[in-house]
Amino acid sequence: MNGRRTRRATLVATLAAGLVTLAGCQGLNGLYGVPLPGGADLGDHPYTVHAEFLDVLDLVPQSAVKVNDVPVGRVDSITLNKKTWTADVAMTVNGDVTLPANAIADLRQSSLLGEKYIELVAPASNPVGTLADATIPLSRTNRNSEVEEVLGSLSMLLNGGGIQQIQTIAKELNAATTGNEPEIRALLSNVNTLMSDLDAHSADITNALDGLNRLSATLAAQKDQIAGALTNLGPGLDVLNSQRDQLVTMLQSLSSLSGVAVDTINKSQDDLVADLKALSPTLSQLAKSGTDLPNALQLLLTFPFTDGAAQGIRGDYENLYATLDLNLGDLLDNISRSRQSILDGIIPQLQGATGGSTGTGKNPTLPLNSTSSGSSSTGLGGILSGLLGGL
Repeated sequence: MNGRRTRRATLVATLAAGLVTLAGCQGLNGLYGVPLPGGADLGDHPYTVHAEFLDVLDLVPQSAVKVNDVPVGRVDSITLNKKTWTADVAMTVNGDVTLPANAIADLRQSSLLGEKYIELVAPASNPVGTLADATIPLSRTNRNSEVEEVLGSLSMLLNGGGIQQIQTIAKELNAATTGNEPEIRALLSNVNTLMSDLDAHSADITNALDGLNRLSATLAAQKDQIAGALTNLGPGLDVLNSQRDQLVTMLQSLSSLSGVAVDTINKSQDDLVADLKALSPTLSQLAKSGTDLPNALQLLLTFPFTDGAAQGIRGDYENLYATLDLNLGDLLDNISRSRQSILDGIIPQLQGATGGSTGTGKNPTLPLNSTSSGSSSTGLGGILSGLLGGL
């Protein structure tokens, strides 16, 4: 009996010591501070990583921290950041695990009803630095959807959600298409033709869009000029507004003038037609002349040199040789042979004195150049010739 009592006392003392130990541990971090068997190996030099989450769901301390589904650490504590109202998850990671400083922390679940754990994932591209004693910000943390959330969304969809609307839409589509198959087939054919035409003119459409883009760029570059033109357009509109009465009066006067012009043309229509008919013979003769009239005009404009003379020019000048007879006797002979005296109207008594028919009456005329038998010359030509020494 004494032995049994002794063993009971020893057992009670051991249990009391264990409770005291557990109470001491609970004073630090409760039962979550007690290490669990089978946890991840933290090694000799672990490091601490903090991660910010909007919602950690039912994540608890001592949960696993994994990399590629391999446990590499544990969750030490979960606290509330009262400044940002986010959850701060402190994790201890094996020092032999190397992750970039911009690693991502995801809150995941091991199975459908399994435990939660933290998955540390390296970024897909551009890894930077090394993750050690750092904090993963809220922008690089995420969590998976829970089974309760998926079932709740499915319940909302089935109970008064989109299923009923889909059924209504299907019924209405059936009602609209029943009996209208030819029209729908024609519509689809027209749509196919339209799409084919658009595809065939895709290059033109692209060029039009490019032209519109260039126009927009030009307008954007001339934005200040356009703004200035619109600004200066206001005073011009004010001037037009102030001269509105004068413009209206001008338009009314123009209307009256057009009425007068129309009336004048209507009244002079017969005379105008008659003038045109009278002009018809002249135009007909001009048409019959053909090329004679242009040739005559061409000859007139080139007098005294014809087109043939112009062909002799081989540069910017033309040589011309002329012989002038300045013999005074010959000049007088030529003058005396004229039928009209150069002294007519100046000396009436000498009318006809230069030759030609002689006058009769009170003032007989004296011929200037009369020949007798022989070679001697008489008259004014002979007298002048004798005086000049027979030049």
